[in-house]
Amino acid sequence: MSGWTYEKSGVSIDQKSNAIKALVDKLEYRREGLGQNVRMSGLFASLIDFGDKYITLATDGVGTKLMIAEALNKWDTVGIDCIAMNVNDTICVNAEPTSFVDYIAIDKPNEDITREIGKGLQKGAELSNMEIVGGEIAVLPEIVNGVDLSGTCLGYVAKDKIITGETCEEGDLIIALRSSGIHSNGLTLARKIVEANNICWNDKVSGLSKSIGEELLTPTEIYVRQVLEITSNFKVHGLVDITGGGLRNILRMKKGLQYVISDPVKPAPIFTKLQEMGEVEDKEIYQTLNMSMGFTIIAPADDAEQIAKKYPNAEIVGRVQKGDGVLLEPGNILYDHY
Repeated sequence: MSGWTYEKSGVSIDQKSNAIKALVDKLEYRREGLGQNVRMSGLFASLIDFGDKYITLATDGVGTKLMIAEALNKWDTVGIDCIAMNVNDTICVNAEPTSFVDYIAIDKPNEDITREIGKGLQKGAELSNMEIVGGEIAVLPEIVNGVDLSGTCLGYVAKDKIITGETCEEGDLIIALRSSGIHSNGLTLARKIVEANNICWNDKVSGLSKSIGEELLTPTEIYVRQVLEITSNFKVHGLVDITGGGLRNILRMKKGLQYVISDPVKPAPIFTKLQEMGEVEDKEIYQTLNMSMGFTIIAPADDAEQIAKKYPNAEIVGRVQKGDGVLLEPGNILYDHY
């Protein structure tokens, strides 16, 4: 069998993009005046004009990581993932997350599961300095088989503090902040690789310190406090959450430039093990998983060097130059479209 791809595991990025476009094409109504949407493409969080500030909204879920939580009957960390997936998008425009609502769809009420999910949500809110102000639990036995968890985050940013990537320029450097693990994207590919190798979720795999299931359940890193501290003290041109799409997320930055990843972070063992077991090509795995680069910051060279020196989890991994797309230099892999 040839190597695994995200599409072979059941997720087609192209089909997803087409489905999103089909939906968005129908959303034609536009509000005017206070509270209108700021029409900028490629942002990780939506901007709403509110006087001297922009209000931000972001929404996301935990995805099929929940299937591993169910297999291990371990639900106390997926709430952290739910918060992280939203707040890490929110800070990409330099907005501070303030409020959150969660949504749990479940086939039948189970207070043990919801209590454990609540522990993770509480921890994620604390790490983000954000309050959970409401939510919904929907009991949907004819639609849901198990549990689904998602949420929506509200944030704000002063208009003169917004960061959109439009100020990126030739000569900037790219900094990666290390991830805690696989985070909450690409789990369908990871699960299929594990299952294809007849590995049980409680099994220990050589090179990993925990069972494969526990490794994959490691909560998503929350970068809120660190990134907002960096943007308060250093000049920053772009902020990119490396989620679904991997390095392709950097394509959201200013067009007409090439973002070169010349010295990527050495991937944690979980990534190299998955790539080895699934015979996944470099181009595929770097556009599906974060490969230990959970968040990237694009900054002028002097600022970038100071950031990398100050923060132990920050590494300079590349540069911005003339050209187009994202170039992964080991192998000269070019990402130039979704």
